[in-house]
Amino acid sequence: MVSIIDYQATQPASRVNQVNLSIPHSPFRTTLATIRITIPRSNATNNRVELISTVGVRGVTGTSQLLFRIFRDGRQIFKTQVGVESDPTSEVNYVETFQAIDTNVRKGIHTYQVTVENITRGTEAAVVGPISFSGLAIARS
Repeated sequence: MVSIIDYQATQPASRVNQVNLSIPHSPFRTTLATIRITIPRSNATNNRVELISTVGVRGVTGTSQLLFRIFRDGRQIFKTQVGVESDPTSEVNYVETFQAIDTNVRKGIHTYQVTVENITRGTEAAVVGPISFSGLAIARS
């Protein structure tokens, strides 16, 4: 049997062009969204937190490689990478959605953050929206 332990979600931007946030180059990164998930004592083992994020980005110059990371309590638990072009005759707006699963999370309140950074020098990209981040904690009994 599966039971829901906690669910949290945030949507800092609900549509494209709602924000215009320049994406910093590595090793710097920007935090896009933060949620807190609570794992009660009775569910401290045999659980998982399913995390989903959607981020709208735009290529500004060149072809940027963007690195998205998810952290739990300051420790990286997931990363993914995507290329974003800036050619105005092609596509410059992208909506990236990704999912991570964090298993056997210890009891307590955990802070999850999703970040982005540009790992390609000499290029520019921006977060333009939407931005959403959600976490669903479930346990098996």
